[in-house]
Amino acid sequence: MTDAPLLLAVPSKGRLQENAMGFFARAGLPLVQSRGARDYRGAIAGVAGAEVAFLSASEIASSLGQGTVHLGITGEDLLREDMDDADARLLFLEKPGFGPANVVVAVPAAWIDVRDMADLDDVATHLRAKRGRPLRVATKYVNLTRGFFARHGIVDYRIVESAGATEGAPAAGAADIIVDITTTGATLAANALKILDDGIMLKSEANLVASLQADWSQTAREAARTILARLGAAARARAVKEVHARLPIDDGAVSVEAADRFGATAPFGAPEGGLLVLHVPNAQVYALADWLMNKGAEAVSVAALDEVFDARNPLWQRLVARLNG
Repeated sequence: MTDAPLLLAVPSKGRLQENAMGFFARAGLPLVQSRGARDYRGAIAGVAGAEVAFLSASEIASSLGQGTVHLGITGEDLLREDMDDADARLLFLEKPGFGPANVVVAVPAAWIDVRDMADLDDVATHLRAKRGRPLRVATKYVNLTRGFFARHGIVDYRIVESAGATEGAPAAGAADIIVDITTTGATLAANALKILDDGIMLKSEANLVASLQADWSQTAREAARTILARLGAAARARAVKEVHARLPIDDGAVSVEAADRFGATAPFGAPEGGLLVLHVPNAQVYALADWLMNKGAEAVSVAALDEVFDARNPLWQRLVARLNG
């Protein structure tokens, strides 16, 4: 094993790059391109032993599968299309919260009697019997399509690989139906296509992923531990609010009951001098505040948090468990 640095791959352009860089910056991990936006190598400010590679989304998926990068942000659709055994070769660590889209089966809207995959199987049977040819499916998602169709028992079809605008293939006569990725479905509708009722193959979004195939040197592991600690702290901070209340009692029973009722935690232990500090899920803030007032609190304050560090570092623990397993 070498002592090579950790290599983090992020999208090289567009909205995905902006979102990825914002995701890391919010966790105190700004990505730096020392020679400007055209520099395809960079660093993570304040993190030793880590480098950044700016690649296309598809290149990131391939690099993760091959183990030439340690961490990367890319779409789940690309990862699962690129490798059948993605869960064995990769560890999906966190969803940064951007890039949602669905991989779907879409058919001509004029096929009013075709509503689901069972109906589509009937169409495939009809095409073979009446026209002597298979159902033609235009897609860039060859592997995902084969797996999904097999699970639905559809075997008589031919994939027409699409290099251009897949949604235009049926109108052009190049295919009967398509499998494509969509965010709103508006482009499909504009091309007179509809999504089958059970035709959502994959609900995809951007993922932070670790490659289990990479050479995880000690330097790379230390950098990953730092990165995942900060990302975990930022994620925990987004999920909770900090609640302060001074109570007339100081026996610790209130924090125990708050945990049972509202999922709150007391990160600094039992209240001192009646001052209770709780971290509570965002959705439970108002209910907890009302409850504390009924318990005798004269005032309750609520604050947003920037980071909440946890000595256990769950993201890092998950990665170590897979690397050592």
